[in-house]
Amino acid sequence: MSPVGETALPHPENATATQPPPDAGSEFTPLLRDVRGQGLLDRRRGWYARMIAVNALGLAAVVTGMVLVGGSWWVVALAPVLAVLSARTAFVGHDAGHAQISGSRATNRRIQLIHGNLLLGMSSAWWNDKHNRHHANPNHRDKDPDVAADVLVFTSEQAAVRTGFRGWLTRHQAWLFFPLTLLEGLALKLYGFQDLRRRTGRERLVEGTLLVAHVAGYVTLLLATMPLTHALVFAALHQALLGLHLGMAFAPNHKGMDMPDPDPDRDGEKWGHLRRQVLTSRNVRGSFLTDWFLGGLNYQIEHHLFPSMPRPHLRLAQSMVRARCRDLGIPYTETGLVDSYRQALRHMYEVGEPLRADI
Repeated sequence: MSPVGETALPHPENATATQPPPDAGSEFTPLLRDVRGQGLLDRRRGWYARMIAVNALGLAAVVTGMVLVGGSWWVVALAPVLAVLSARTAFVGHDAGHAQISGSRATNRRIQLIHGNLLLGMSSAWWNDKHNRHHANPNHRDKDPDVAADVLVFTSEQAAVRTGFRGWLTRHQAWLFFPLTLLEGLALKLYGFQDLRRRTGRERLVEGTLLVAHVAGYVTLLLATMPLTHALVFAALHQALLGLHLGMAFAPNHKGMDMPDPDPDRDGEKWGHLRRQVLTSRNVRGSFLTDWFLGGLNYQIEHHLFPSMPRPHLRLAQSMVRARCRDLGIPYTETGLVDSYRQALRHMYEVGEPLRADI
């Protein structure tokens, strides 16, 4: 199960890190030229350095707090704080995977390994492979792993064959979505270890060593700073809230948006880059707090059009993208945070409707 989102590629570095070539579609080319001309694809190393440093200081402060109050149940109050900081860590890994942070592939890879594998216990190679396919064909029912039938389903065709317990899940999936995200923090770790079987040589060694180091370090930190009962409650709350936070960041982005028809004779393979990314994505309006909470993923349209664009530039590109869509008559979907969840959940509810009608 992976509401967060999610075939091996020739290199673990995220293939979506570079922009599509100018011939990716005549509708997109003028926009790409304007965005480049404004310098919005230039790296923001200083911004990322400050953000990473602040997050590291926050993590260090939480660890210090665990050492100081670990003998008291008050230590559990630090679990939600750690969950929020862990989500920031995941966003850094995501940005590094898209080469937003540095122009050096090796530097981005190191940043992603530290923030993903070591600090979160989430395999960077697994995430990159999955996320590449999602970016290449968002919401494509045959090519996007994020809409593949798993615990949740996203099309009536997927729902039609669900029986037994899976059928029950599909009937109630709209109500179960956010409760299920509470398991996502653990699921992401499990997927990474499972993915090691597909890796070979140095990649398997590096990925596996850092994943094991995370688990060993996490368990050691908990047991060294607090009693076992406190540690179990702390870990459960931390992992559950991390999963919920990530689910809240990724859920509004594509669910309930257009899904390209898998039949290439229809519209599935005829959309150019601009339409493929805009029509399948949803932006979330909000303040600086929304940008911070969602890690910039609320500018999902801009992110999908320009995956290597640094996070602080996404909002600056929004007016240009919106204007280009308006000139071409392409719907540009943007809504509030609460309404984005409502739309996504409504889509999942409607997908399960036929199964409820058969009861």
